[in-house]
Amino acid sequence: MPTPQLLSELGRERLLAIVRGTDTQATLDTVLTLFHSGVDIVEVSLTSTDALTVIEKARAALGPDALLGAGTLLTARQARSAAQAGACFGVTPGITAAVAECRALDLPVFTGALTPTEVAAAVDEGASAVKLFPASVGGPQYFKALRDPFPDIPFVPVGGVDAEAARDYLAAGALAVGVGGPLVGDAARGGSLDALAERAARFREVTSR
Repeated sequence: MPTPQLLSELGRERLLAIVRGTDTQATLDTVLTLFHSGVDIVEVSLTSTDALTVIEKARAALGPDALLGAGTLLTARQARSAAQAGACFGVTPGITAAVAECRALDLPVFTGALTPTEVAAAVDEGASAVKLFPASVGGPQYFKALRDPFPDIPFVPVGGVDAEAARDYLAAGALAVGVGGPLVGDAARGGSLDALAERAARFREVTSR
């Protein structure tokens, strides 16, 4: 998917779900449940057990248009493998070798950064959006101050984002928020998918305009 279209969808949905699991089937079920619950943009962290298999199976189940990405990309090889598995965007924890490889693959990439220097470097490296990580270090007030010199950069705060923080980040100008544990809970470890669907509904309500 072209970067402008992805960012447009992200700005409309305002929620990126982040799935990290230790059980392959539970992780896949979590991804599918999120999509079926109306969470339309999902990242599968490569730290998940059999993450590439999860992405491949989710892509097969969801079809070519689903906004399914791969996260925690550290190397060029991981970026290539994620793209081959069916990821349509990549997410990194920082300025890693995966960023340049995503660009070479025409794969949109959300690049992790925390400080003004790192944000500027991420933009120079071709980040499609900046993943403010770990956002919990400074919280919404830090993000608001950080954004002042970068008003045109699309930011996605990630790390410790619960429902209350999500509201504050979005009010401060974030394009979207990335939510892992507070949304996914224990679903990717075999927990209740019904409870996951309920949390998804709550977060969709928080992030809706």
